[in-house]
Amino acid sequence: MLAEQFCPILSFQYFLLFLDLLINATSEYFKSPIVTQLVLFVIQDVGIIFCIMIIFLMFFNTYVFRAGLFNILFAHFRMLLIIAASYLIISITYHAWSLSERWLEPHKYIWTRGFVTLNLFHKCCSVLYYYVYKRTALRIVDPRFYQDGKWLRKELGKR
Repeated sequence: MLAEQFCPILSFQYFLLFLDLLINATSEYFKSPIVTQLVLFVIQDVGIIFCIMIIFLMFFNTYVFRAGLFNILFAHFRMLLIIAASYLIISITYHAWSLSERWLEPHKYIWTRGFVTLNLFHKCCSVLYYYVYKRTALRIVDPRFYQDGKWLRKELGKR
C-alpha cells in the first residue's frame, strides 16, 4: 500500500530530475535571445528547490520524524542534504556568471579557465546530485520509516 501512495510523488520527482538533466544538456543551445536561457535557468533552480522541498515533506511524513527523532533521519540522509544544498548554490553561481557574461552579447566567447572549471564542477555535481537524490527518493519510501520497529530501537540504542 505504501508504494502505491508514493508512486505519484516519485514520478513527479523523476520528472523534475529529468527536466534538470534536460536543461543542463541543452541550455548552451538557447543563447539567443538570452532571456530564453534566463527562463531555463530559473526553471532549473526552481525545480531543484521543489525537489528539496518534496524530500523535506517526505521526511516530515515519516514516523521517525513525528516521534521527534530527526537526528536518525539526518544520519541516514545527510549526504543528500549536503549535496542538494551544494548543487543549488553551484547552479545559481554558474547561472549568474553565465548570464552576466553573456547578457549584452549572447554569442560572446566566455570560456575562461574559471568559467570552464565552474562549468565542469557544475556538471559533475549534477551527476552526483541525480544519483544521491534518486537513491534517497527510493529509500525514503521504505515502510520501516513509517512505523515503529526493531530497527528504530536498535538505532536509538546506538545513540
